[in-house]
Amino acid sequence: MTFRGDYAQGQGGNVSTSSGAGRGGGGGGMGSGAMMLLPLLLRGGGGGTIILVLLALLYFSGAFNGILGGGDNASQQQSQGEYTLEHCQEPGSSNKYDDCRAAATWGSLNSTWAEVLPAQADTQFTEPAMTIFKNGVNSGCGYASADTGPFYCPRDTTAYLDVSFFNDLGKLGGSDGPLAQEYATAHEYGHHIQNLEGTLGLSDYKNPGQDSAAVALELQADCYAGIWAHHASQGENAALDPISDEQLHQALQTAQSIGDDNIQRRSGGEVDPDAWTHGSSEQRMQAFKSGYESGQMSACDTLNRGVYKG
Repeated sequence: MTFRGDYAQGQGGNVSTSSGAGRGGGGGGMGSGAMMLLPLLLRGGGGGTIILVLLALLYFSGAFNGILGGGDNASQQQSQGEYTLEHCQEPGSSNKYDDCRAAATWGSLNSTWAEVLPAQADTQFTEPAMTIFKNGVNSGCGYASADTGPFYCPRDTTAYLDVSFFNDLGKLGGSDGPLAQEYATAHEYGHHIQNLEGTLGLSDYKNPGQDSAAVALELQADCYAGIWAHHASQGENAALDPISDEQLHQALQTAQSIGDDNIQRRSGGEVDPDAWTHGSSEQRMQAFKSGYESGQMSACDTLNRGVYKG
């Protein structure tokens, strides 16, 4: 069990749900919007081909549809009945259901960063929102399907997650264990922290590479995820039970699995550092580990420690 038994159920903190949405709308139209994405696995076409759309400045004028492959799928986009988190009020739900775990993680992230950010970075904290969806969703950055993977949209300061993504982590060589899932959620929250710090806009999908700002910021988000794990598992009011060696291994294994080099190999291509947008497997693992072991934002300053040379 990851969350403590006395940790209140349903502590999502500004978490909503969506049962699916048709393409269109979202944030006042289909204008441009930066979406911070984890690596994604196409489930609905191309024979499960792994592609790199790790950090994209997407213009939702048809390009997004082409990237995802396949045309409209009305059966996937239409609501299959109202989806709620009512079941997350059940005792033990945060350790039983993936969506409840994600919601509880979000609540713990809010509590952790409300203390850490002002204390360590002298930056005012504001809570982001989270939408857990099925099939598809209209975000402030445009329409996204379940195949997109978790992402943070700075235009509406909201993270979006279809928990079916967790099932795909194993296909990349990662784990769908509790801490691995929480790491993926905490990574997206890390982009919100960068948004508050004013550094998120440095990311530039058009200029990738191992020394790019995109890589530096993605590694920092991994490190920030580790900071949450550090603080959430310690102290009298900790949300998590002490993290076991096995759980830590699962999170680190997942961080490694979504490194650019691993994804390039699994897609059948050569390792090309000039195309990286998230960093190598080793870098991602070490970034999470650095935040977890230190609990300090100063350990996550990838923009000024040789990663970014812009």
